[in-house]
Amino acid sequence: MKQMSTKMLVEAGVMIALAQILSYIKIFEAPYGGSITAASMVPIIVYSIRWGLKPGLLVGTVYGILQFILGPKYSYHILSILFDYVVAFGALGLAGLFRKNIQGIFLGVFLGIFGRFVFHVISGAIVWGIYAPEGTNPWIYSILYNGSYLLPELIISYVVFGLIYRPLKSLSLS
Repeated sequence: MKQMSTKMLVEAGVMIALAQILSYIKIFEAPYGGSITAASMVPIIVYSIRWGLKPGLLVGTVYGILQFILGPKYSYHILSILFDYVVAFGALGLAGLFRKNIQGIFLGVFLGIFGRFVFHVISGAIVWGIYAPEGTNPWIYSILYNGSYLLPELIISYVVFGLIYRPLKSLSLS
């Protein structure tokens, strides 16, 4: 990755701060972590779409670390810290792979949030699987648990991107 410009760094800071603020506006909060928020992933995804994959992965990762530091702690297990925060939120940067048109942007939004989902599912099955109801496969439990808040988050993100696409495109989104 080439050196980040001052403009990229300032925008990264603003988007991380905006995402953090939006993450405090919770519509629903699951008992062992995870919540439906006021489109808190959108600023990170916008940054990823605007600047590309590598800067997006970096900013998503920084946001994940900030989520761990400032948010409630459900586990200090190293796999939970990595897969529920650092890598999961870093995966939002995958949205930077598809940024040339509206279809690509919606695909990128899906890919970023799906990447986050995958890492939460891995953590859920390995670290949180003991909380699965007796007789329930920990992987199925993790898929259902994490899908219960990330699917609504995906829908909210799609709605927001549908609303802001034109204004952002005129500001040179892609």
